[in-house]
Amino acid sequence: MQEVALLWLLVWNFLAFALMGVDKAKAKGGRWRISEKTLFFSALFGGSVGAMLGMSLFRHKTQHRSFRLGMPLILGLQLLALLGLSWHMMTG
Repeated sequence: MQEVALLWLLVWNFLAFALMGVDKAKAKGGRWRISEKTLFFSALFGGSVGAMLGMSLFRHKTQHRSFRLGMPLILGLQLLALLGLSWHMMTG
């Protein structure tokens, strides 16, 4: 089970990171863009760390308040859920 969860997180973080990079390249080229909803969903499904790294590295969406606040909020909620799940598993 832990291996599946780790693989899930690796895939979604890589995907979220890549989506940020691709969207930034598309923005520079004036081409069709990846929707903000898709970027947020990639973070919600487990890619929040990758999304935040992509925002930082590519300097993408950093001026958007919804991303500056939303991505850390998603990560915080995911960490709380993980702590809650860990606590539940430890206590029984």
